[in-house]
Amino acid sequence: MRDTTTPQVGELRIDAPHRELLDQVLDKWSLSVLNELCERPCRFNELRRAIPAVTQKSLTATLRRLERNGIIERHVVATRPVAVEYRITRLGKTLRAPVDTLLEWADTYLPQIEHARTAFDAGIG
Repeated sequence: MRDTTTPQVGELRIDAPHRELLDQVLDKWSLSVLNELCERPCRFNELRRAIPAVTQKSLTATLRRLERNGIIERHVVATRPVAVEYRITRLGKTLRAPVDTLLEWADTYLPQIEHARTAFDAGIG
């Protein structure tokens, strides 16, 4: 009987901490926020305008999750009134390559995936 608790050489395991982290940094709104912040630091309302479908509550929660995980940081801008700007951290920038790889995979295989979805929805799959 194979030991399923110990990963084999070259085998990836997805444990609870991995799932939690990926859920928190690769969800729908996080990817949109990261896409904007990779270009430049933004204030909250700039992000709201750039991502019009996100609610204020969802954007706030997303920014807090990303900040908690060290992916973005808040920077207080000494203006009147005081403003907060969000920027991607050095750690956050390391997400760019794996996300780009996933997007390239999706671009390559989306036609096959759409075909499979259509077949499944038609009751063939």
